[in-house]
Amino acid sequence: MSSRKHQGQRPTLEAVAELAGVGRGTVSRVVNGAPGVSAKARAAVETAITKLNYIPNPAARSLVTSRTDCVALVIPESESRLAAEPYFSAVIRGVSTELADTEMQLLLILVRDRRELDRLTRFAAARRVDGVLLVSIHDDDPLPGLLEEMRMPTVLAGRRSPDESLSHVHSDNVGGAATAVRHLIDAGRTTIATITGPLDMDVGNSRLRGWREALTERGRAPDERLVAVSDFTEEGGRTAMSDLLDRSPGIDAVFAASDVMAVGALTELRERGRRVPDDVAVIGFDDSVIARHTTPALTSVRQPIEAIGRSITRLLLEEIAEPSTAHQQLLLPTTLVVRDSA
Repeated sequence: MSSRKHQGQRPTLEAVAELAGVGRGTVSRVVNGAPGVSAKARAAVETAITKLNYIPNPAARSLVTSRTDCVALVIPESESRLAAEPYFSAVIRGVSTELADTEMQLLLILVRDRRELDRLTRFAAARRVDGVLLVSIHDDDPLPGLLEEMRMPTVLAGRRSPDESLSHVHSDNVGGAATAVRHLIDAGRTTIATITGPLDMDVGNSRLRGWREALTERGRAPDERLVAVSDFTEEGGRTAMSDLLDRSPGIDAVFAASDVMAVGALTELRERGRRVPDDVAVIGFDDSVIARHTTPALTSVRQPIEAIGRSITRLLLEEIAEPSTAHQQLLLPTTLVVRDSA
């Protein structure tokens, strides 16, 4: 049989295929960690690999496929923001989980200035990675367009706008924000403010849109004096809360577009002598670990952040394995988790 080898001869991919009773392409997909293989076929291939002690030849595979077995997770933020924002660590966990059973290596790249953007662009143009995952996208970010021009497989966590052309996965930001505001209205709150994320990001605009839609559907005209634009940081949330209280002292509720900004809002309210939730109810967004450790515990809109990380990775692996795969968009649900702050 062709699966029989001379002593010292390296077992071949064909030998694995014959022993497993599958085609060569199936073995290749299993070895490369690509999707599209049934559990039964994958188990047969893995058994054959173990029995034959088959070790893929990375150099030979690279020559044939032009693959690097490496994907880049690109975050255009500083180290301090990466450390302070639980969203990023949850996305990284999701990506790592999805890659765990593949041969792919994960490369984390922070892009903080033009020099680093140019370096990443050259890196991608040289095909040093098989694909790119992009997180925290601003609508004027040139990187998605550059990667699209290079035909580099790319998937976004979030999107630049509702017309996003690249594959992407995002939470129901509009619906989640609207649910939070409806909860405040139903609780009898009359003057509901919002602290937004950056408005050059779809996520910031979408959560602001949810605030407006919930008020409008309940017969309340959105008051733009109750909108404070911020930056997803704790200090930004505190400054925004201060501005809102100066403009509208009668505020009795605030929806912050992230838990981190909600923490800043809680700090400012405490400094101003406002009791939460007695005087002012507060709701955040993310339901990160932060929400369970504030005083009082923070009511928050839960988005499935780790699932976003897993999903963008799955879509990217599909695009790497089948470059002709049509771009896909996934919308993941959000839910309101009610705690003591609202």
